[in-house]
Amino acid sequence: MAQRLKVPGLVGELAAEFAGTAILILFGVGVVAQVAAAGTGEFDSIAWAWGLGVTLGVYVAGRISGAHLNPAVTLALAVFKGFSWRKVMPYALAQTAGAFVAALIIRWNYSEVLSRFDPGLTSKSQGVFSTLPGAGVTEWGALRDQIIGTAILLFLVLAVTDARNSLPAGNLAPLIVGLIVVAIGMAFAVNAGYAINPARDFGPRLASFLTGYETAFQDTSGYPYFWVPIVGPLVGGVIGAGLYELIIGRFLPSEDELEPGALATEKAPAEDALARV
Repeated sequence: MAQRLKVPGLVGELAAEFAGTAILILFGVGVVAQVAAAGTGEFDSIAWAWGLGVTLGVYVAGRISGAHLNPAVTLALAVFKGFSWRKVMPYALAQTAGAFVAALIIRWNYSEVLSRFDPGLTSKSQGVFSTLPGAGVTEWGALRDQIIGTAILLFLVLAVTDARNSLPAGNLAPLIVGLIVVAIGMAFAVNAGYAINPARDFGPRLASFLTGYETAFQDTSGYPYFWVPIVGPLVGGVIGAGLYELIIGRFLPSEDELEPGALATEKAPAEDALARV
């Protein structure tokens, strides 16, 4: 019988988080470039492509790292689900790096389209890469929106991935998680663009800044907006996970837990569990 040559360990987990988040951003930022800069598609295209990007990213990384793909998820799982605190910062950095590299690919691939649409590389096309507050929405309104949206995300993600709950059959949890993102996009996009993920926003924001977008860290008024889609999701994720544990989790029957923090749809074999200790 074939033997695995080595246990992935932290390096494998970080590689998975990098790759899974990159897949998410390739589809998410790519669709915004098509819709906003090229006029191909409409808002529904954006909502569905982001959701599909999440689904595919989770399928890529899920078995190795649990496919957090989002520092808000990683932090919430460390607070409430026993995920190792020593892995929180490495996971967040890997996720942000994956988002950054994927955004650079989109920036390169759509360079002609972006230059034609917005020769000055201003806030007119900045929204392709990172989020901005909606018309009339203050930074505090955007912060509120990000807290609420990410709280909803974590509450529902825990609901569909909790081993004690009714798990989706046939490894369909990644698809359901993607549909959660689609639903949040369709219901919570107006105020702040539903970043709900610090890596998703900061990685592409940094990539755009380094490739000509001088105002990438500001909103249209010049306010240094970049912190809102970082702080809001981190706070909202912890709130959402806490509400899940308070309202649902503590009432579920106890049974052997999955590896803390994993988002798998079935219990991992012992060797896979050891790989993530």
